Amino acid sequence: MKRNLIYVALGSILVIGALYFFFASGSTGVENNILATVDEGEFRVEITTSGELEALRSVQVFGPAEARRFRIGSFTIDKMVDEGTVVQKGDFICSIDKTELFGRLEDRRLDLEQTKAQYEQVQLDTSLNLRVERDNILNQQYIVQEQELILEQSQFEPPAIIKQNEYNVEKAKRELDQAKERYRIKTLQEKARMMEIAAKLREDELEVKQMVEVLDKFVVTAPQDGMVIYVDYRGSKVKEGSQINSWNPVVATLPDLTTMQSITYINEVDIRRVKVNQQVEVGMDAFPDKKYTGEVKKVANVGQQRPNSDAKVFEVIIEINESDPLLRPSMTSSNTIIADKLDDVLYVPLEAVNVANDSINYVYLRNGVKQEVLLGMTNANDVVIEKGLSQGQYVYLNTPDWGENIAINLLEELNGKRNLDQKEEEEEPLATVTDTY
Repeated sequence: MKRNLIYVALGSILVIGALYFFFASGSTGVENNILATVDEGEFRVEITTSGELEALRSVQVFGPAEARRFRIGSFTIDKMVDEGTVVQKGDFICSIDKTELFGRLEDRRLDLEQTKAQYEQVQLDTSLNLRVERDNILNQQYIVQEQELILEQSQFEPPAIIKQNEYNVEKAKRELDQAKERYRIKTLQEKARMMEIAAKLREDELEVKQMVEVLDKFVVTAPQDGMVIYVDYRGSKVKEGSQINSWNPVVATLPDLTTMQSITYINEVDIRRVKVNQQVEVGMDAFPDKKYTGEVKKVANVGQQRPNSDAKVFEVIIEINESDPLLRPSMTSSNTIIADKLDDVLYVPLEAVNVANDSINYVYLRNGVKQEVLLGMTNANDVVIEKGLSQGQYVYLNTPDWGENIAINLLEELNGKRNLDQKEEEEEPLATVTDTY
């Protein structure tokens, strides 16, 4: 019995030791031998940034700007639809308090009634005055005829009487001419009075008509289809009870949701890679499962300082190709700008590349070779290998134990193009390896 217990104990010790050795050696192998394959295919240089959606085109919605003609400096919003409401052309957006303009309209209507009364009075005065002048002319014509008749009947009278009668005829004719001239002048005067009062009447009628038309505009409707976005006024969004200046009566904007764009900002380090017409992959934080495409339409030439940031950034406008009713202004987008793309190239992770003497880039191969490579384009994770490797080879992402004291297998194509301090170093083993690229 004791012998069996001893065998069991020894067996347990052996199993535990084997398991410890297996897991310990396995974990060490994982730690010291991290491998990756040399892949071939499409290689992309991407710049990832977040942005904010806004409509490519939008129309401003104005309150009654004509109100300032009637000395209305500001007006108050009475009622309004909720922000974000999708409206059709002609739909109600908001209404403006009409009290002040309505009071001025009533005053102008009273002025109009007074002007109409004055117009009628001037008409009557003109008619009477001209009638008096016409009667004077008619009476004077009778006097002339009477004096001519007296002169004709005095042909046999003494010369003195005939002469006197001739004077009387001339005097009567002169007074007739004077009466006609007075009538002409009086006609011009009365016509001027009528034109003056008629002009004032038309002015008052036009002003009343315009006030009525402006009152109709105190109910603001949508000039086109879109979503209502109220403007910021004096640091806050327009709302019911807000005062709007009649010299800048913008109440809201109606963005055209059929074409959206993402406004993003690229730091000064990456902006040199961003160009107009580059393709963009766009995602939405609100809809992670949806993907869109876009195109860089504008890159700012001048940088700016954004709030809570010390780095200078440049504004980039990305137009989204697709139209989706789910997209709304101010949504956050994730933009992946494809700055460059290569087809059918070899690439490895950046961690696989090491550098020696500031001029030799090399990798550790699984077959025990320390191979020099010619690097190409890089992105955030990988680097293009132009020479030195083949597809499917395995490279170490870390420095293997055997890699310290072996020489680098140099590429003949790069001979004479390296900046080595000592030519002999090409043939002697390297004692140390610098930091990972």
